[in-house]
Amino acid sequence: MADLYSGANLSGGSMAVISSDGSDDQSTSFYQTLEDGNYTTKEVMGRILTLTGPYLPLLFVSFAATAISVILQLVVPILIGRCIDNVIAAGAVDFGGLMPELTLLAAVIPGAALTQWLSSYCTNRLSYETVCDLRTSVFETFKRLPLSFVDTHAHGDLLSRVVNDVDQVGDGLLQGFTQLLNGIVTLVGTLLFMFSLSVPVALVVIVFTPLSIFVASQIAKRSSASFAAQQALQGRLSGYAEQTISNQRLIAAFAQGDICQQRFEEINERLRVEGQHAQFVSSLTNPSTRLVNNIIYAVVAVVGCSCVITGWPSPLTVGQVQSFLSYSNQYMKPFNEISGVVTQLQAALAGARRVFALLDAEKELPDAADAEVLENPTGDLRFCHVDFSYVPDRPLLTDIDFHARPGERIALVGPTGCGKTTLINLLLRFYDLDGGRILVDGHDTARLTRASLRSAFGMVLQDTWLFAGTIRDNIRYSKPDATDDEIERAARRAHAHKFIVQLPDGYDTVVGEGGGALSQGQRQLLCIARVMLADPAILLLDEATSSIDTRTELQVQDAFDRMMEGRTSLVVAHRLSTIRNADKILVMQGGRIAECGTHDDLIEQGGFYAHLYESQWG
Repeated sequence: MADLYSGANLSGGSMAVISSDGSDDQSTSFYQTLEDGNYTTKEVMGRILTLTGPYLPLLFVSFAATAISVILQLVVPILIGRCIDNVIAAGAVDFGGLMPELTLLAAVIPGAALTQWLSSYCTNRLSYETVCDLRTSVFETFKRLPLSFVDTHAHGDLLSRVVNDVDQVGDGLLQGFTQLLNGIVTLVGTLLFMFSLSVPVALVVIVFTPLSIFVASQIAKRSSASFAAQQALQGRLSGYAEQTISNQRLIAAFAQGDICQQRFEEINERLRVEGQHAQFVSSLTNPSTRLVNNIIYAVVAVVGCSCVITGWPSPLTVGQVQSFLSYSNQYMKPFNEISGVVTQLQAALAGARRVFALLDAEKELPDAADAEVLENPTGDLRFCHVDFSYVPDRPLLTDIDFHARPGERIALVGPTGCGKTTLINLLLRFYDLDGGRILVDGHDTARLTRASLRSAFGMVLQDTWLFAGTIRDNIRYSKPDATDDEIERAARRAHAHKFIVQLPDGYDTVVGEGGGALSQGQRQLLCIARVMLADPAILLLDEATSSIDTRTELQVQDAFDRMMEGRTSLVVAHRLSTIRNADKILVMQGGRIAECGTHDDLIEQGGFYAHLYESQWG
């Protein structure tokens, strides 16, 4: 998810904009699940077919191969019928007429098998290429979604759409195209061959066809809603499982394991009920249509016998009746096959609706065509009467107005939930303002390209973020072209070099996602080294040393002091000892700047800051 930040030099996690306690942002109060898209089946199929556009040659080859394969398969019953007529003639077997038919049969069957393989190969390629493109599009969508969307939707559900639902679309696409191509050619071919043998008997088959279609369609309608509910619950279960697994320590600390287990079982049971109902209803389709088809087969057999014995309603030989029975089965085969994959098709449609809902989610507005590129920033920051709220009619920030000159260190303090972290979010344009302006070097941030704006900042958060890879790769993340010497220099400045070289493979030690066996303090040092490597013009620190022991904090604070020289710095802090040397301290209360001044000035005023400082240091 780091791509969402479009160039910001980050050290924190994927949810960087949420404060450590989760209460600084009102977004936590409207956490929600993305609704499934309200798309008709026709719209879904239309969009899926659009996705296959680049691979139309495969579709044409598959269709041609299918047509040839089906025609060859339809020739087989004719040849078998002729062979039967040649061996049941009165008095003797006609070997002279039988051998050519057997020779032709020996050539037709391998040809049908080869073309059927070619059709399946092209269909598989078409399906997997299309699904690959769809999954890429879904992942790219995350880069264009506003961070507010990611903050306020269940991550497990979004993950389920990227993985499970796209797979369901792939399975249904593969089955659907295969059955569609084979079905169309088989239906047309068998009708032509049946009418060439006997028009009356062919009409008997056609008359019963709507009954089979009606049975399958009625069952499919009833199963569609169940599959949609099943897919939604599957996403919900994935989200809850992801949330539970990633917070095992907290769950264990509060002895909430049994409650989590109970909640999981409730969702799992609902999923079982919906899944069982969907599978049961859809499973009725195949036996029901097969029952109708067997009735048709029996009727054709009776009419065919009448044709052989009495010549009514049209004269047929025994071999032709056998051919007709084979065609009757082949004619109904597409309906049987389609009904047999109704489960995959319904699941694919439900999954496609969820995927398209994500693809169609409101994107972050692109940079304006005349957006400016911030070049060589000096770090002059100005908040001009800024107003902001996550929820309409519930203002969080009101009339925020201050100026940070280049090289100044500005500290933000105040009670939890007063909007300190939100100021950083607004500065990086993770959210849009309700009123006022934010200026960087005199440029309105709303008129700057996001990439150039965010590349001017380096951010260190309380919540660390390390990905699965080497120590070196994790530090290099903020500057991909950095040399090994630059990486080591940044690690030394962050006081991380000492513990890195003690690891089994030093800078080439592979850490798991989230940092693996590294301590919280070590992870924080690596994140600090990452920002130091980027050497940004403006530094944003959000409780950056809160996870480090006191001795290491002094070392890191010294490194920060050197790093902040000549750079504008915004520091969010609860431990006031880390901000005593700030050029300006902004005390926030109720979404406003209640006090402003240096540490000594605020202590002398005896206001909220003074009481807060005394509560920490007596």
